[in-house]
Amino acid sequence: MSEPNQTLTPEAEGMAIYESIVNNVADCRDTLDNTIMDLKKADPTGQFLASTARFLAAVDREEFDEFLPALIEAAIERDRERRYIPQLLEAIWGKDYSERREELRARDDVFRRLYKRVYPEGPF
Repeated sequence: MSEPNQTLTPEAEGMAIYESIVNNVADCRDTLDNTIMDLKKADPTGQFLASTARFLAAVDREEFDEFLPALIEAAIERDRERRYIPQLLEAIWGKDYSERREELRARDDVFRRLYKRVYPEGPF
C-alpha cells in the first residue's frame, strides 16, 4: 500500500516559504538568495513574491535592497493578471512614486519595467 502524496501544492509551498521569511526575518539574510530561488519555483502567480518584496521593504528597505529586484522581476513575470504587482509601486518607491516616475524611470530599470506592466498605456 502506498503512502499518500505529501507534496505541497504550489500555493501551500509558497505560503510556507513566505511564512518562514516573515517568522525568521532577523536571521534569514544569509540564506535569502536560496529562499528566493525556492519561492520562485513555488509561486506560480507572483502573490508570495510580491508579498515578500513588500514585507522586506517595510522591515528595512536598505538592509534587503539587494534582494528586492529578484523578487519584483519574478513577480512581474508571474502576475500576468496584475493582481499583486500594482501594490509594489507604492510599497517599494513610496506614495509619491507617481510624481517621481520620470526620475525613477531614469535610474531604476526594475521600476521602469514594473510601471510599464502596471500602466501599459502610459504615461511614459
